[in-house]
Amino acid sequence: MNNTFPELTRRTSSRRTLWISRLACWLLPLAALLPSPAWSARDEGGDGDSAKQSTEARKVQFPPFPQAENLIPFVVSATADSKSMIDGESLSVTPDRVVYYTLVIVSSAGARNVSYEAIRCATAERRVYGFGHSDGTWSKARGDQWLRIEEQTVNRQHAALFGEYFCTLGTSLRDADDARRILRAGGNRP
Repeated sequence: MNNTFPELTRRTSSRRTLWISRLACWLLPLAALLPSPAWSARDEGGDGDSAKQSTEARKVQFPPFPQAENLIPFVVSATADSKSMIDGESLSVTPDRVVYYTLVIVSSAGARNVSYEAIRCATAERRVYGFGHSDGTWSKARGDQWLRIEEQTVNRQHAALFGEYFCTLGTSLRDADDARRILRAGGNRP
């Protein structure tokens, strides 16, 4: 009996090795077809994208502070009690339809908020680069990541700019002149 036990162990061991090697022959090519976690994170705006975002945030140059004669008002909603405006001189549009602009919001009490922002039409995201101060200077925003634009009943200026002005279907937004024209026309409402 002592002689058969080593034989049985060797046979089982060789069958297991054969089975594992055959399984590996099938799984290895399959694994090569699957995306790696690093690619997935980069595509979804995860860790792979943070270096790009930080570089982009560092590269941004703030436009001249908005002047009253360059402000173009736009409708956020029928119930909005604040006045929302875009500085027409700060508008720029990239070939991949990222719209950069200075947003000025004046509350019914007269408080004024100024921010330099962007909307990425392809992904329905927004980003704030900095805030304006009453002395005409800018400060860099702390959070410099892209955020999804969500429809809200209050503070819906980003949803309005995205869905009714800059990124609507059928909009031929090619440059800053197109963006100014769309704002002055009251948007592209269906």
